[in-house]
Amino acid sequence: MIIYFNPDCSKCNQALDLLKQNNCEFTIRNYITHPPSVEELKGLLDKLKCKAIDIVRKKEALYEEKYASKHLNDEEWLQILSEHPILIERPIVINNNKAIIGRPPQLVLNIL
Repeated sequence: MIIYFNPDCSKCNQALDLLKQNNCEFTIRNYITHPPSVEELKGLLDKLKCKAIDIVRKKEALYEEKYASKHLNDEEWLQILSEHPILIERPIVINNNKAIIGRPPQLVLNIL
């Protein structure tokens, strides 16, 4: 399993605690310091079964300042998310071919 993790995020820390409590083996991916590539994001969206806009943090200041009024396609969003990983919703947990956004964090238990 992989957890897309931002150490400054309380929801990420709660999800991490749940994984530990359930004795899960996982890798932590600090996606802020190691942003995913466009290709990685495409694979992630396939596992999440959603579009790029669905994983955008719309309450993030950067989104509101630069992107809220724009109508962008998936390819454009993928590039933006790769360049500005702070805009990626979190936490995301991947288990084999499935992934889930842990909002609320208890949702990560659904793919264990």
